[in-house]
Amino acid sequence: MTLDSLHLLFFKNYDEATLSFSPHINCFVGENGSGKTNLLDAIHYLSLTKSAFSSADAQCIKQGADFFVVKGKFTVPDSSSADTIQCSLRLGQKKVITHDKQPYERISDHIGRYPVVLISPYDTDIIRQGSEERRKYFDSLMSQLDHGYLELLIQYSFLLRQRNALLKQFAERHTFDRDYLQVLDEQLVPAGERLAQLRQEFLTAFVPVFQRHYVELSESREEVTLDYKSQLPNEDFASLLRTNERKDLALQRTTIGPHKDDYTFLMNGLSVKHFASQGQQKSYAIALKLAQFEVTAERKQHKPLLLLDDIFDRLDERRITRLLQLVANHTFGQIFLTDTHLDRTDRVLVGLSEQIARFRVEQGVVTPV
Repeated sequence: MTLDSLHLLFFKNYDEATLSFSPHINCFVGENGSGKTNLLDAIHYLSLTKSAFSSADAQCIKQGADFFVVKGKFTVPDSSSADTIQCSLRLGQKKVITHDKQPYERISDHIGRYPVVLISPYDTDIIRQGSEERRKYFDSLMSQLDHGYLELLIQYSFLLRQRNALLKQFAERHTFDRDYLQVLDEQLVPAGERLAQLRQEFLTAFVPVFQRHYVELSESREEVTLDYKSQLPNEDFASLLRTNERKDLALQRTTIGPHKDDYTFLMNGLSVKHFASQGQQKSYAIALKLAQFEVTAERKQHKPLLLLDDIFDRLDERRITRLLQLVANHTFGQIFLTDTHLDRTDRVLVGLSEQIARFRVEQGVVTPV
């Protein structure tokens, strides 16, 4: 799968930009703050209908404008023509995603069609931050691979919001309707138990791939593991909800369930967050992303887009060498990368490909080099 072209209108720091890409390596070169990463983010938005770096869609609208448009053409294996995808948002309105000018009935129907993997300096946030960051990462990964998982996650999240709203209503009105709560619980329980089961099954297949990439990347003997931490596999969810009912009523929110699950990152039996060095944490995070790439390529039967943000400034020579070996071995398909120095990019990529497109980025203006 390749992204053939990209058109931006009032996206982040861009008034307008139109780019045509190489099917292999594409380099965005410019000073920090010029807008290189915003181009990667636009590609991420086309694939996943959301920014990788901004929590709110409206933050992607250029200051002073009231809308943005991101448009791209994808070529997918075994397809007779390119697919045109457009994401647009006007302030105060819902965002619209179209496929060949036809809007999706549900935006979730788009997720997974054009998979993407981003490797960025912020990847260690998965390790250093709280459980929500890790759940978001694995939920996004699994949603790209399995539309059924995404639908289940949406269903569970909807029921959870309803239950929390009901708990809040009980507190505000000083009432309690156990029958109504039971009706919601009877829907929430099977969805939650299935979510926990799918997460565990996915991790069982994912971990060996991740461990292999860590060994290849770090060339070390450290034993890394990745565990799914949930209260559901060994407990009855319905019973847990009943046991925590009084606590839920007091706090006005659901305190038990897969929305509270976590993923435990360990190295030689110790927490990667608390005991691993910065270098070890970087290797751990990159190994996660390389495993994500491999598993996605295998499940989707075509390689996802690979976005490499600022890796030459942020990674040491050993890790960069390993990534470039994978590029040379054609492990990856189409690659988009950012750097601050064109001569360094050329020096690093020499001999890796004859299909390299270079773009100079200066304050929201992109020109081919």
